[in-house]
Amino acid sequence: MERHQEILDLLKKEKHVKVATLCERLDVSAVTIRKDLKLLEDKGLLFRTHGGASLENPYMNERDVSEKASISAEEKSLIAEAAAQRIQENDSIIIASGTTVQQLAKAIKPIGKLNVITSSLLVAIELMKHRDIDIIQLGGNIRHRSGSVTGHYAEHILNHISSHQFFMGVDGIDLDFGCTTTNIEEAILNKKMMEAAQKTIILADSSKFGKRSLAKICELDEISEIITDKDLSAADAERIREMGIKLTLV
Repeated sequence: MERHQEILDLLKKEKHVKVATLCERLDVSAVTIRKDLKLLEDKGLLFRTHGGASLENPYMNERDVSEKASISAEEKSLIAEAAAQRIQENDSIIIASGTTVQQLAKAIKPIGKLNVITSSLLVAIELMKHRDIDIIQLGGNIRHRSGSVTGHYAEHILNHISSHQFFMGVDGIDLDFGCTTTNIEEAILNKKMMEAAQKTIILADSSKFGKRSLAKICELDEISEIITDKDLSAADAERIREMGIKLTLV
C-alpha cells in the first residue's frame, strides 16, 4: 500500500515519528495510522513506540561499559568537548556514570580549582591526573557493568552537597516519557544528583533518542540543556527547543 510505504520512507528520514505527525502528513485518522503501524510491526518493518513508531527497537538492555565505549565513539568525544566548555573557573560539578561522561572527564582542563563529585570510579581515575581537581568519590555498592556506585551511602552524601552543574549520561530519551537508564538504583541516584545541582546537562549521542530503558530518571522539562550530535532528527530538535530546553548540536 502506498500509505505504508510513505510511513516507512518518513521513518527512514526521521528515525522515529509520532502518530499525530503521520495523521497530518497523510491526512488520515489516528485510528487508521495505529492500524497501519500494527500491521507494519507484525511484518517486522518497524517498532511501535509510545505515541508513534521507530525503525529501531526503542527498548534498551543493559550492556557492559567496555562494550558501550566503542559505540558512537567519535560523537561522544565531540559531545564531551562541548560539555567541558560549560565548566567555569573554580566550579563545582557533579558527574554521573557512563561512557560519554567518561569522555568528559578526559576533556576537562580545569581553570583554577575544580570540585567534582562523581559516582563513577572510571571518571575519578581519569580526573586524578589533575592536581587542581578535588574529587569526592561517592561510596556504595559497586556495579561491575558500569564501574559506578549506587545505594543509600551515595544518596546520603548528596544530601549535604550543593553544586553548580550536573553532567548526566542516559540510555534513552523519549520526548514524551522522559530520560531513562537500564538500572533502577542508578536512576534513583541520578535523580538525587539532579536535586543537588542548580542545573542538569545531558550528554547523549543521537542514537539514544526515541529509546527508553527500564528505569525513569526524570521528565525532559527538568533538564536545562542537552548536548548531542548533528544526526538528531530535525523534528526532535524542534520539539526540544519548543520545550524551552537549550540544545547544542556538535
